[in-house]
Amino acid sequence: MTSSNCSADRGRKGRAGGGFTRAEDGAILVEFALVLPMLLLVFALIVEGSRIMWSYQAAISGVRDATRYLARILPANICATGGTVTAYESTVTAIVDSSLSGLPVMVAGVSVDSVTPALQCYSGSYRGGNVAVAKVTATVTMTLPMGPLLTFFGGSGDALTTTVSDQSRVFGA
Repeated sequence: MTSSNCSADRGRKGRAGGGFTRAEDGAILVEFALVLPMLLLVFALIVEGSRIMWSYQAAISGVRDATRYLARILPANICATGGTVTAYESTVTAIVDSSLSGLPVMVAGVSVDSVTPALQCYSGSYRGGNVAVAKVTATVTMTLPMGPLLTFFGGSGDALTTTVSDQSRVFGA
């Protein structure tokens, strides 16, 4: 073997070892593996936040519609006659829970725990004398489907419970 061939062999061995340390073939896969948990967390937060906001808005709309119903259906002189709203509890609950077609309004994992109608009479020198105000309060519980993913990142996967209420002056039927 000539000296030029020996130096060529040593050069190839050196390049092969040095080429391995400079290879970047798997770098993208490693970067993806590092970023994937953060992407999953952001995705889970977007999905859960959207569901929570949509469900909360649906609960607000249902309670508002139920309050308007009570304000229109109750007699205007209910404070003078001493009436109550307990007879309307099932109707008000149905208004908060479902749409006009009877289908549920809330998405899966969201439940309306209780709906409570109330009546408050304010005496004074308002237009028309005493004023009756109808109030509807609903308690809504939302379970998070991606809760286990959030607990993996240190969050709480527990169900969220909130209370929504609305009130309106009674104008009468």
